[in-house]
Amino acid sequence: MRFWITILLILVLAAVGLTYEIAAGRVLAPFFGTSLVTWTTVIATVLAGFSLGSALGGLLAERADALAHVRTALLATAVLMALSPTVLGLLYDWGARGTGGMLLSVVLTFFPASVLITLPSPLLARLAIEARPGREGSSLGLVLAAGSLGAIFGAVLAGFVALPLIGSTATFAGCGAVTLLCLLALRRRPAESSGIHPVVVVAAAAFIGVAGYAGGAACQYESGLSCIHVERVPGEVRLFSDRTLQAAEPPLARDESDTPPLALGYTSWLWARMDRDLGPAPSVLFIGGGGYTLPTRLLEQRPGAEAVAVEIDPLVTRVVQRHLPRAAAMIERTGYVAGTQEDEGRLAIIHADGRLYLNETDRRFDAAVMDAFSSGSVPAHLVTEETFARLKSIVGGPVYVNLIDRPDGRLAGGVHAILTGLYPHVEAVQGPVNSRGRANILLAASPAPLAPLSDLPEDYAPADISPARAFTDDRGWVGHR
Repeated sequence: MRFWITILLILVLAAVGLTYEIAAGRVLAPFFGTSLVTWTTVIATVLAGFSLGSALGGLLAERADALAHVRTALLATAVLMALSPTVLGLLYDWGARGTGGMLLSVVLTFFPASVLITLPSPLLARLAIEARPGREGSSLGLVLAAGSLGAIFGAVLAGFVALPLIGSTATFAGCGAVTLLCLLALRRRPAESSGIHPVVVVAAAAFIGVAGYAGGAACQYESGLSCIHVERVPGEVRLFSDRTLQAAEPPLARDESDTPPLALGYTSWLWARMDRDLGPAPSVLFIGGGGYTLPTRLLEQRPGAEAVAVEIDPLVTRVVQRHLPRAAAMIERTGYVAGTQEDEGRLAIIHADGRLYLNETDRRFDAAVMDAFSSGSVPAHLVTEETFARLKSIVGGPVYVNLIDRPDGRLAGGVHAILTGLYPHVEAVQGPVNSRGRANILLAASPAPLAPLSDLPEDYAPADISPARAFTDDRGWVGHR
């Protein structure tokens, strides 16, 4: 019995460790975005913690008082895990910014708990092997298998259950609570003179409960893909995803005959370009639903038009329906979620990854808008030669692209290189530069000449983009940091 309890403990702690690692990447997004660099930093930091914890745990396993130290480590782990979102938020409020700030925040927030969660593993492995004399080989194999199985379970639990259903703050608290429960299986031996006082354990449990359920949530609305906030300011309702402004609308529905100006400069330019380029009844593909601003404007201004909006996260659509009145009214009147009812209406909403939809659809379009974001950057698989080549094969007219990048940055240069290689006519403009040195970079590419626009939105001007390497599926964009 002792052997299997030990194996179960190894499995549970491995599951907690992987759940914690994935939750760390999720909670980092609202502060520093989601990119190859941020995920690499999180994974490297947590794995470094696991390695150090295993090494220190090996030394600890040889001591007579090892169990007492392991119980203390688990108690500290539980508290640190529950505190992780708070620590990350404090570091950001104190000025942690850019690559250096991200590195510092990840190490200070997630490294200590990563060390401590692995500290018991060598002792548990030793206890498991000692519990079955003469069967050391099979015991060691089961120990290793339990660690791997626990890691798999933790990854699935985090990505498919915990983060989508209860959010990142509660997931961290849950990791702490499960770690604290492991103390029940590590009772003090009679020979040990002292242990953790029950009052301390109860206090830690109460703290974890407060952190998980009474503490502030990391997001107003959260799924495994998005961290969304809605902000109401005089004259506008604003939708943010991972702290990046996605859409804005007047807070009250207007009369049908009243068409207010678009709130954001980049949507104004894209609509002006579409209004100039497209006929009276176009079929337009939108990769990235966001606030559904452009599909709404298209269908309002072109009664014969049809739109397909591919949005990966159903939560985004639900938040738009709840908070953005004009888009919500259009979805209510003519929208339908593909696959859930009969296809009727002019706005098809498809909850899928944009690249997968492009690969699988046999529908053709007159134009397309690429406006998909993960945090403040475009997902790498949506800005490759292969993606735009497939897009061109199903879109007979112009393609419009919204990016956020430094003026003449790598992302803008790479996408511009792709488009100029596929289309004879490409136009680029940029908006005002924000405090992080980035701007909306807008591109229009067409097989036919693009007629000039009579005017640009305020603070928008033609962009001068230098030659750059085109991204491919093999060598793609790594994202901002």
